[in-house]
Amino acid sequence: MSRNDQRLEQTILDLLAERQAGATICPSEVARALGGEEWRELMEPVRAAARRLIETGDVEITQGGQAVDPATARGPIRIRRVEEAEEAKPPDGRPRA
Repeated sequence: MSRNDQRLEQTILDLLAERQAGATICPSEVARALGGEEWRELMEPVRAAARRLIETGDVEITQGGQAVDPATARGPIRIRRVEEAEEAKPPDGRPRA
């Protein structure tokens, strides 16, 4: 992974850490934080960084407040941190007894 990729991922995590639990960020916030006037060029790299963070279980992509598969999502997306309570749920989503 390149230094730029690491920087994109870290910026996503840093921006999410500044927000309340369950809050989301727009990929453009990350791009603007790093790209200045040229932020639009970073939009796809930011989305790619978010997809990598999905694979590590750190974030999820949402549309309309619901988690979506980034491979099939079309249109505007948001990025949300995966909370510990979500990680602790069993695969069927029911609370543990």
